[in-house]
Amino acid sequence: MQRRAMQAYKIKDAETTQLGVEVASPHQLVLLLYDGALLSLERARHAMSASKPAQKGEAISKAISIIDYLRSMLDTAAGGQLAAQLAALYDYMKPRLLEANLKNDPRLLVEVAGLLEQIRSGWRAIGEAAPAERVAP
Repeated sequence: MQRRAMQAYKIKDAETTQLGVEVASPHQLVLLLYDGALLSLERARHAMSASKPAQKGEAISKAISIIDYLRSMLDTAAGGQLAAQLAALYDYMKPRLLEANLKNDPRLLVEVAGLLEQIRSGWRAIGEAAPAERVAP
């Protein structure tokens, strides 16, 4: 019964996420990406503490994929120094996550999650200060 409840939750979660993506502004979509990366890191941390290497690896891979996507969206020509700094930060995060996976080190997951949370917080503040249509990642 618990397995069915979890499956129903996963289906409902996927439906809710899909609906959120369909109605989100570009600014909100970037926030959803940050949320997804943070959730993946939390799942990786839990899998790590539960000695579930396959789930840990999957969650870390998902976080890396999201970080790669966020980096690919940067417009370094228009974003100047800020975009370059974000690119360098994203480039820093990936090897830290690979090391966390290899060494089974939750501190590295927490480090990257803290960095992502800071960026997410700034991105959210930008959205509150400017109309969604004018904000680009």
